[in-house]
Amino acid sequence: MWPTIRSVIIGYLVIVALVFPSFSAAYLIMGVDAAFEPGSYDVTTAWIAVSTVLGLIAAIAGGYLCAVISKTTTAPKALAVVVFVLGLVFALPALVQPDETIPAVRSAAVGNFEAMQSAVQPIWIMFLNPLIGAVGVILGARFRIKRSSGGSQDRSVNKS
Repeated sequence: MWPTIRSVIIGYLVIVALVFPSFSAAYLIMGVDAAFEPGSYDVTTAWIAVSTVLGLIAAIAGGYLCAVISKTTTAPKALAVVVFVLGLVFALPALVQPDETIPAVRSAAVGNFEAMQSAVQPIWIMFLNPLIGAVGVILGARFRIKRSSGGSQDRSVNKS
């Protein structure tokens, strides 16, 4: 049981460790005008696309590493559930009350930290992201399983 828990925790930490710097780099590369709609903190379609791809890649990496560490399919499934549930938990406050601390109009220069705190995503993407993350974890685990049972004949991954 401990190896499963350990691999889920490490897989989740990998996802978080990849999301923060990749989103920061994407924001710096795209710039404020490509990330936000003019004069507001509403994210653009381009930002939604980039952040979705980056989140999926991070989830795939987390699922892959979770499968490598655990050598089972149970742990990545547990990680997928954790990613899905925590994603929903983080999305729920957007339904309950809007954040009045976010200014209605943004200035021309917005730093990375302010952008993270003030970005307003559509509700639908906030609830789609947990599903995308869970699917990414399962895909990453499947990549590991296929790779380990493929050409090398390494059968160390138990299909439980």
